[in-house]
Amino acid sequence: MTNQTKTVATAPFRADHVGSLLRPANLHTARAEFKEGKISAEQLREVETQEIKRIVEKQLEVGLEVVTDGEFRRTWWHFDFLEHLNGIEGYVSEKGRPFQGIETERYNVRNTGKISFNPDHPFIRDFIELNEIVGGRAVVKQTIPSPNQLFPSEIRNREIYPNIEDYANDIIQAYRDAVKAFYDAGVRYLQFDDVYIAGLSAEKLPHSDDEFTREELINLALRVVNGVLEDKPEDLIVTTHLCRGNYRSTWSFEGSYAHIAPTLFAKEKVDGFFLEYDDDRSGDFGPLAHIPNGGAKVILGVVTSKNGEVEDKELIKTRIEEATQYVPLEQLCLSPQCGFSSTHHGNELTEEQQWAKLKFIVDVAKEVWG
Repeated sequence: MTNQTKTVATAPFRADHVGSLLRPANLHTARAEFKEGKISAEQLREVETQEIKRIVEKQLEVGLEVVTDGEFRRTWWHFDFLEHLNGIEGYVSEKGRPFQGIETERYNVRNTGKISFNPDHPFIRDFIELNEIVGGRAVVKQTIPSPNQLFPSEIRNREIYPNIEDYANDIIQAYRDAVKAFYDAGVRYLQFDDVYIAGLSAEKLPHSDDEFTREELINLALRVVNGVLEDKPEDLIVTTHLCRGNYRSTWSFEGSYAHIAPTLFAKEKVDGFFLEYDDDRSGDFGPLAHIPNGGAKVILGVVTSKNGEVEDKELIKTRIEEATQYVPLEQLCLSPQCGFSSTHHGNELTEEQQWAKLKFIVDVAKEVWG
């Protein structure tokens, strides 16, 4: 029995992380050379693989029990997965997304046909190779965008899907098939990254054209995720990570979890919620009261990935203690509020600072939970 098999039941972990890691300079160079036709896809993949092997060792070195591939084979945290579904394509959009003081690189996905899971999806091969690299020394977490990332209003093609219920049902089935494919490949810890759901708590909905009310969208988001997980294997741990945008250390929107908590925190059938709580944009811990006692774990993202300054240990412990007013300590965990490189650009800190942050989380978790 491997370490992966023995310990996955304890996921999410007291010291966990969201998934993406800063891309090293040689990977950026290799990607640029591939785009220019100077190296082949196979040569690019060799560079990716060597760097993934290196960061697996670094994650183990800082004491993490869970590792990812840092999303090193991706350009974006979401588009790379979505554009390989049947019925979805990536394209260079007319403009990027508005973030604090910046506009993102121009890219998006759109609906071009009936949506279904592609059994040759490249992420399956990527996971199998990562699992072989880790070799049972830690639990391997697979991160993918939430099915709700297909619900921003500009993505659905109304000619193909005039009825949003038909659209939702096909997305649910596509993700059910994806979950089964990942499970068959060996995934036992799966994370849905969901900016869309977090946006449903923003004062102004960032992904809506006013076709539906906030409550209708919240209920639909819940139904989609629970529909996907309706028949998931019992030994598959699934978590949701909620984020308000993470692009070059900037953010997209703000607002507490108050609007979504009574529905999503109370009823979403996941094993854990990774929640962004690194600054005032996230509001207070009050909405955590909607998490069922003994239910999903709450992974407190009180350590920021947006800058390299390591937090004060006593302050972080105090914040964990504050959260216990709403969720028992045994139901809490600790992580950064987001990944360090949700897109290939990366956040504004060094790789050395990134590893220091992750080791800090491991050290605090040991002191708090033993």
